[in-house]
Amino acid sequence: MVYVVVKKMNTRSPAAIRRRVSPAQAPGCSVVVSGETGVWSAISPGSGSGAGLGDPRVSGLISGSTYDLFWDGHCFKSKHTLFYFPATLVAFNQVPVSIWFGFHSLEWKKEKSYDLDFSDPSWKEKYQEDWNRRFSLPHITDIYDLKPRLTTFSLKKNRTDGGSLSADKWNGYVNKDDRALLKVIKYASPTSAGAECVDPDCSWVEHWIHRAGPRKEIYYEPAEVKAAIVTCGGLCPGLNDVIRQIVFTLEIYGVKNIVGIQFGYRGFFEKGLKEMPLSRKVVENINLSGGSFLGVSRGGAKTSEIVDSIQARRIDMLFVIGGNGSHAGANAIHEECRKRKLKVSVVAVPKTIDNDILFMDKTFGFDTAVEEAQRAINSAYIEARSAYHGIGLVKLMGRSSGFIAMQASLSSGQIDVCLIPEVSFTLDGEHGVMRHLEHLLEKKGFCVVCVAEGAGQDLLQKSNATDASGNVILSDFGVHMQQKIKNHFKDIGVPADVKYIDPTYMVRACRANASDAILCTVLGQNAVHGAFAGFSGITSGICNTHYAFLPITEVITKPKRVNPNSRMWHRCLTSTGQPDFH
Repeated sequence: MVYVVVKKMNTRSPAAIRRRVSPAQAPGCSVVVSGETGVWSAISPGSGSGAGLGDPRVSGLISGSTYDLFWDGHCFKSKHTLFYFPATLVAFNQVPVSIWFGFHSLEWKKEKSYDLDFSDPSWKEKYQEDWNRRFSLPHITDIYDLKPRLTTFSLKKNRTDGGSLSADKWNGYVNKDDRALLKVIKYASPTSAGAECVDPDCSWVEHWIHRAGPRKEIYYEPAEVKAAIVTCGGLCPGLNDVIRQIVFTLEIYGVKNIVGIQFGYRGFFEKGLKEMPLSRKVVENINLSGGSFLGVSRGGAKTSEIVDSIQARRIDMLFVIGGNGSHAGANAIHEECRKRKLKVSVVAVPKTIDNDILFMDKTFGFDTAVEEAQRAINSAYIEARSAYHGIGLVKLMGRSSGFIAMQASLSSGQIDVCLIPEVSFTLDGEHGVMRHLEHLLEKKGFCVVCVAEGAGQDLLQKSNATDASGNVILSDFGVHMQQKIKNHFKDIGVPADVKYIDPTYMVRACRANASDAILCTVLGQNAVHGAFAGFSGITSGICNTHYAFLPITEVITKPKRVNPNSRMWHRCLTSTGQPDFH
């Protein structure tokens, strides 16, 4: 199926309508659209480099919510600045419509495009076979002929009855064939709120993933293992909690040689940055403060140079704590180690306050960030309420995903307007944000606005500059919004007292709260269990309330984003009462 966003022409504020059309149906063919039968007819050829509705090269998915275009078995991956261009102009039942494909700056990347024949009675089996293949976990036995040994990780070491470990019927281990169900909702229709469907009928399809936890058999001799821990990217609440639990769990297995790599991947090659010996005694209290005990940095050397360093240091296990970019780096290290046939397990732990790691319920640090962001929102509310025509403006983190802004707006209950990257909006005009702010001041005398840092980038001047991690440096929408509000109310002769708050570094540099500390504890422990089980190129996460191992290749395909059709975003809109700004 091809998903397109359809907007009626010559109207000021039409709602974007999701329509489903078969890629084989060229203009002039009958199609079923939202339960209606209609006829498409061509008006003009497409502009730009997009594929038109009837283009036979279209062979995958065009999604208006994720902004990905699959074309001829390849995929333009969405990244960075959002912009639009008309792909083709057509008419539906003789009513002109404009079909728009939305993108971020385009990156060409080959990716498998699913081409399922849903009329085939066995399509589900074929789909699930491919799913199981994709989500199988890389293992060191893929390149080494190794025999497992009984684990040294025991939850019943202090037995007084003299019984053996292997005789226990229940000893707390996870069977290698245990699986967790990734999705549990059966959507009855593609139009259900937040529906995620594989086929046009929204059939129930099971998505199983590997359950995390200690295995009864392991593939490393603990006394011979050298384990290294590295924290990459920016700060995040809970980093020290994860480091601490990795060290604790390694020692329980019997590992004596544990080191920390200082300041991210830089520590592998920067002269003067020595390995930091780690032990329970060294790390037992580091969770009492924020930041990273090992230090962080962005970017790093070439993958080959990092693996050269790993090989020279005789590292057997590498634990990478980081976000999407760091996960991509961890996967590259894993692949290079396999290429060299090194017996090295590379295991990642997802770290980002943006909560934008694919398939994860949440990432550690997110709950703490929302809690701290709520404090900033409450301060903005008090400032706005206490001023004549006060407007509180808070900018929160979220490059491509607006989870922090959405959840903080919900938790505070004080937000009148929430703007996130996933939902387009206009600032000016009868249906723009500025007009709504006028209405709020007229109605209650003050208002509070929350914006994610990646929101409104299509309204700002584009930048090709990147940071050390390769991320495009975003234009500052918070400052732009502040000036826009001031100038707008000055132009219409209405006084407005704007208070701008940017708590970016406050929300990420603090200590993890209780829920994040628990999550960090389990993720850190499971990372070690995964390494001793012989897995590599995996990440440890929580999916559908269950702890699981996922192949890194699957979680880095694109960032997780807020679904504008989801119940959670609808709840946010109900809380703020904001209209559709189009």
